[in-house]
Amino acid sequence: MALADQTPGTRLTLELWHPNCWAIEATDRRNGGVLAHAIYDSPRADALSTNSVNGLFTAYGATEREVERLLDAIRETDHAGEVQELQQRFGRARNAPGNVVREFFLEYNPNDMVCPTLLQHGFVHSAPVRIEDGREEWQVGFAGERTEIQDQLDGVRQEADAEVTVSSITSSDSGTKSPREQRLDTLTAAQREVFEHAREAGYFEWPRGTSTRELADDMDISKTTLLEHLRKAEAKLLDP
Repeated sequence: MALADQTPGTRLTLELWHPNCWAIEATDRRNGGVLAHAIYDSPRADALSTNSVNGLFTAYGATEREVERLLDAIRETDHAGEVQELQQRFGRARNAPGNVVREFFLEYNPNDMVCPTLLQHGFVHSAPVRIEDGREEWQVGFAGERTEIQDQLDGVRQEADAEVTVSSITSSDSGTKSPREQRLDTLTAAQREVFEHAREAGYFEWPRGTSTRELADDMDISKTTLLEHLRKAEAKLLDP
């Protein structure tokens, strides 16, 4: 994606991978995903590798079994401490992707965090980080000149040994997300992929431009699986 000249104040969506991340490792092995909400113990500037921080997270997935297997994968990683599940939710269930959500605290090493590196290069995250399929999705703002973004991204890549891709880039004065965009954010990756393909193929037009069988064949999945993803996506998008 070309990063053209523009006025200061830019919002970006970054797709990111970096080493030693328990959430990346767990979601790469299991279905479902993780939302990273907040850190409750800020690491000191002189933090040693033995120090740790506690964060609040949401595990989500299509079924209870899927989420349980994801939590087991998190417990098995070498880069995470004890998973402490919460009995009372923090009110984020409606905003989390997936049909099942489980909130938890987790202790981990601050040296494994990529957030400080992003901040040092001018990228300030503005929403919970979403981790699926072994990749992190960061919604960030960049306060500097747009012409500086590429150099700063290269700095993140080098210092964090990270892979970073820009998925979208807009001026900050473009406004906040529309209600439709906010609802799309609640879909799982599979639900969104099925919904977008159905829309592009004319499934929602009248008369319909394609059938569910054709959509399933296009995506190399069963018709039952496609209908499940499509109906759940429609339910979330139509929820007032």
